[in-house]
Amino acid sequence: MTAALETRRLAKHFGGIIATNDVSLTVKHGARHALIGPNGAGKTTLINLLTGVLAPSQGSIHLEGKDITGIGRAARVKLGLARTFQVNSLFAEFTPFETLTMTIGERLGIGSQWWRKLRGRPEIEKEAEDLLETFHLVDVGDRPTKSMAYGKQRLLEIAIAFACKPKVMLLDEPAAGVPESESAEIFQALAALPPDVTVLLIEHDMHLVFRFADRITVMVNGAVFAQGAPDQIARDPRVRAVYLGEDA
Repeated sequence: MTAALETRRLAKHFGGIIATNDVSLTVKHGARHALIGPNGAGKTTLINLLTGVLAPSQGSIHLEGKDITGIGRAARVKLGLARTFQVNSLFAEFTPFETLTMTIGERLGIGSQWWRKLRGRPEIEKEAEDLLETFHLVDVGDRPTKSMAYGKQRLLEIAIAFACKPKVMLLDEPAAGVPESESAEIFQALAALPPDVTVLLIEHDMHLVFRFADRITVMVNGAVFAQGAPDQIARDPRVRAVYLGEDA
């Protein structure tokens, strides 16, 4: 069966610096796949390659069997590849309801209309309201984003990505900077995602990773170091040595 997302010998060089090196990665349909590794391992560079922010120096990227290596960022989103970022990039003055309404309008090809025009469309309003409920945002749906707790802002970013109707979601440290009391809500929302949506997650919180993922890829120095089920990765002495700082 064709993979949801696949890279073949993907590499990115910045002059003499090799950020990613010969990365071959397969993410199965419906997977909850985590990408972990020390700082500087090349994880975010890989995500930037997958989403078209960076062009690879070599190798290819395939979404459901289609080679998307030379396709632009917007086209990748339309094909079903959505992402979140380490740092929020939200409209501070807009409410979650307004933001999601505009996102849905853009997906439907009517994003050039101002949100007040979109708001009068019941099918768009209903979808935005459903997203607010799914991602625990009903209580802040009509508040300016800048006034929301950081954990709620992260939930809104995930809701925006999901509003694009993705086949694959790439989540770059969704719980980064979020207090522990709020991070559980983020992973509750992720756990409730439909099983046909594939998730590739970068996260440093190992407790959250091992609770969420059904497969883990470890990157070190820009290359794939180990791959397997969570229990295999937890028992791997090489991973413990390089990632957890323990003696092999």
